[in-house]
Amino acid sequence: MSATPLMQQYREIKSRHQDAILFFRMGEFYEMFYDDAETASRTLGLTLTSRNNGGAADVPLAGVPVKAAGDYVRRLVQHGFRVAICEQVEDPKVAKGVVRREVIETVTPGAAISDDLLDGSRNNYVCAISRSPVTTSRPSDPDTMATIGIAAADISTGELRLAVVTSAELEPILARLAPREILLARALAPGRPDIRFTNSLVTEREAWEFDGALARDDLQKQFGVLSLDGLGIGAEDALAVGAAGALLRYLKELQPAGVSLAHPIVERAEGVLPLDEMTRRNLELVESLRREAHGDRETAGTLIDVLDRTMTPMGARRLRQWILAPLASRRAIDARLDGVEEFARAPLARESLRMTLTGVRDIERLATKAALGRSTPRELGWLGGAISRLPAVRATLREVVGGDSRSVTNGGSNGNAHVGASLLIELLEAWDDCGDLVADIQRTLVEDAPMGVGEEPTIATGVDAELDELRGLRDGGRDAIARIQAEERQRTGIQSLKVGFNKVFGYYIEVTKSNLPLVPSDYQRRQTITTGERFVTQALKTYEEKVLTASERIEQREREIFDALRARVGSAVARLQRTARALATIDALAALAEVAAREAYVRPRITDDFALRIRAGRHPVVERMMPRDKFVPNDVHLSDDARVVILTGPNMAGKSTILRQVGLIALMAHIGSFVPADEAEIGVLDRLFTRVGASDNLARGQSTFMVEMAETSAILHTATSRSLVLLDEIGRGTSTYDGVSIAWAVTEHLHDTTRCKTIFATHYHELTQLADELPALRNYNVAVREVGDRILFVHRLEPGGADRSYGIEVGRLAGLPAPLLERARHLLRLLESEQLVKPKAQTDATGQLGLFAAAPHPVVERLADVDVNALTPIQALALLDELSRQAKTF
Repeated sequence: MSATPLMQQYREIKSRHQDAILFFRMGEFYEMFYDDAETASRTLGLTLTSRNNGGAADVPLAGVPVKAAGDYVRRLVQHGFRVAICEQVEDPKVAKGVVRREVIETVTPGAAISDDLLDGSRNNYVCAISRSPVTTSRPSDPDTMATIGIAAADISTGELRLAVVTSAELEPILARLAPREILLARALAPGRPDIRFTNSLVTEREAWEFDGALARDDLQKQFGVLSLDGLGIGAEDALAVGAAGALLRYLKELQPAGVSLAHPIVERAEGVLPLDEMTRRNLELVESLRREAHGDRETAGTLIDVLDRTMTPMGARRLRQWILAPLASRRAIDARLDGVEEFARAPLARESLRMTLTGVRDIERLATKAALGRSTPRELGWLGGAISRLPAVRATLREVVGGDSRSVTNGGSNGNAHVGASLLIELLEAWDDCGDLVADIQRTLVEDAPMGVGEEPTIATGVDAELDELRGLRDGGRDAIARIQAEERQRTGIQSLKVGFNKVFGYYIEVTKSNLPLVPSDYQRRQTITTGERFVTQALKTYEEKVLTASERIEQREREIFDALRARVGSAVARLQRTARALATIDALAALAEVAAREAYVRPRITDDFALRIRAGRHPVVERMMPRDKFVPNDVHLSDDARVVILTGPNMAGKSTILRQVGLIALMAHIGSFVPADEAEIGVLDRLFTRVGASDNLARGQSTFMVEMAETSAILHTATSRSLVLLDEIGRGTSTYDGVSIAWAVTEHLHDTTRCKTIFATHYHELTQLADELPALRNYNVAVREVGDRILFVHRLEPGGADRSYGIEVGRLAGLPAPLLERARHLLRLLESEQLVKPKAQTDATGQLGLFAAAPHPVVERLADVDVNALTPIQALALLDELSRQAKTF
């Protein structure tokens, strides 16, 4: 079937972008055809029409206006589709035949720069994963100790991260990065890494694209270096380099104009405290488990909701990175704590800084847009306004570093010697105000630049003489005509000469009949009128052409000047990215200091010792949800000779709160934050595990108990003596004896084998007996007070184990009916006195086994009726034989 030239062009372009919905520019609309049109109409609710293709059959068609395309692209990408933007790259007025079109960008969930698709408070990563084919043990298990290379890029900020991890560390790092898209080599399992736990769009690429040698060449060209050694990339990073090569090739396909990436950040495993998914979830670091209780706001009731007092998008992203990637080096933690302390000591300077940062736009993403040639005049103006505040930030930073104020209102540094704000000094020494860029932007653009060139004036007056002249022609027609008229009168001596205009002849010079002999030879006759003649000159023709094309030429010239400005700013993207990163760090440090001052946090003392000591510790989130004087602080002390705590107490007493409280305080210390306590000493951890609460995983066919056991297994296989393990209710998902046995064995393993710091909250009071057998185990309980037949929760941690769980009293608080509660108390008394038994085959009238039964065993009933004094020896033996046989049948 024949096709029109336009549809032939469409098919050729579509053949190169088969996995994307093609937005095909046609005038003021983006059109979609065939399957793309049908998919878009279903997803976006568009009207599906048709277009004649030059043959018998019509082609399905759907379209969206160019000006509204951003919203439609966002919705398609949110549904997991890729969208290829095909633009007209040729002026239709000068095109011969079909206007030339090219795909200028392919938008995917992981590769987006539009604000509609991005969250300013978090990065938007696309990751590539390269897996080593070699394993070190258990060849039957392909994932055992496999080495994996990861490259993660956020093209909106220019950030590139490289890491080499083991298969066991893959889940924590991907969970931290939360990539929207993952690239994998097109290969069959078992060579494929397990990424089922992610919600990322998976894109398969050819295996050769992950080749390390090719990737090394590509990276050297990308960053303009002869060797990657200068970027801190060594031979041990080969797998990450291979992943980066595949990622770079993919991004260049999506962004044909190129991508702007800063020098890669190479992550080393020893520098970061890994957090697995269950720990992030249970501690509610950046996402709430109970979103519905907080108005469906994702971060409400989370640690980041408490700590994020940043003033800029860059600072918010940096703080989020710190929370999800705590430090694992005492030196690095102390350096960050020093920076927080400096801001905490200088409240006036800190407030001045925060005021300066108010309203500062996202320098990182605005700079990247400029480098990609995608920023609008308004966005470039925002960038200029943001970096214009850098001198004020630098001045405030100097005041903080060099200030004499040493009054710490939040409890001091707990005896920590003041090392000095080395981190802030390093930032100052490398500071770049980017003053030349500010001057260029502010000199070139009007004060309130429009969204697009041509809509309103974009370039300021005085920047370009030609542009000013064109505007004068467009806006000052009368003055120009008067000037020309005066010049011609002086040149010809004809004082009655007039310059006029009409739609038929355009501009003309009118001379009366009596003055015709004075007309110069360069005058060209155009029209004879009753009173004389009308003429034109070459100069007047030139002026007329300028006037008639002034508006069009103004837009063209403004675009040329703006494009040149954007290119100059874009060429400085590396400087702007460095400045944005410095500003992000300053903003995050100041935010942590602001929280510390407002919430009365103290600087933790970081050591390389085993011990963890917290005096009057508080839960940072819970205390914010209740009056300060209502929260009950608690002390926790774990040391080598008291490293395991069995924590008992009733439901609602606060066991889970204490577990999370300890975990959050330890984590806050590792991110370099002050902590909610009167005093804290934290030995540097290598892992933090928090297993609190119950959940299932129906998607993987796993019950609550199976998930509990899998998480416990992960802890036992991964934890070391430098880890902190916080457990809640292990073994509750199975029978009582099974559960107690598992919990008992887990506790022994953590005490004897792992020898890590552990707090185990449980209702199995039997575990308190372990204190008699395990020398480094201590019993603690969350105290309650009994008032009559009711209890009062005091939420205070006390030595010793609890002997009751007060579950019936909790049921009363939950509103269970009074008769039911009375019956439960009666049954509890029977159970505790061992008067209540469950017959092996006792059934009710319906044939069902009774949950509880007070009827005695038949053998017991028979014995109760026997009068032993009335039996002869033979009768006694016969009765004993009968009862023995009867007992064996039950």
